[in-house]
Amino acid sequence: MSASEALHVRAATPDDVPRLYDFIVELAVYEREPDAVTGTPEMLAEALFGPRPTAEALVAEVDGEVVGSAVFHGTFSTWECLPGIWLEDLYVPERHRRLGAGYALLSRLAGLALERGYPRVEWCALDWNELALGFYKRLGAERMSDWQMHRLEGPALERVASGEARARQ
Repeated sequence: MSASEALHVRAATPDDVPRLYDFIVELAVYEREPDAVTGTPEMLAEALFGPRPTAEALVAEVDGEVVGSAVFHGTFSTWECLPGIWLEDLYVPERHRRLGAGYALLSRLAGLALERGYPRVEWCALDWNELALGFYKRLGAERMSDWQMHRLEGPALERVASGEARARQ
């Protein structure tokens, strides 16, 4: 990267929503789940910049071009009784990799956690994504192999909410 291609990380703005949404779709394709994206750019804008934001985003730029993003939100540790950051998506398109954007985004996110007094940043990675897993390992991130992620959605979420799931036990 030349001096004219200075990498810069900043907080996303409403003008970044179309690019952020494009990155979300690209990441879903990369993760072999292209049909899983059911949200819209309008929903993303509301989540990031509406009256009650539920998420935040950072973007990495080179010469004014957005080359990567990190979308994140808060967590809470009952053991530490402190909030943290959950990194939902870290994405740098293949054509922009090796510029240091992924590291710069994670570095800024770690800095935000420390500035806010948070003890941790957490995320998940697919077990087949060796490129990402290797990157995280080189950073010194601890792989939490003893913990298994769980999700309730769709009909299962509805059954549990209605109390029907208890009857199945």
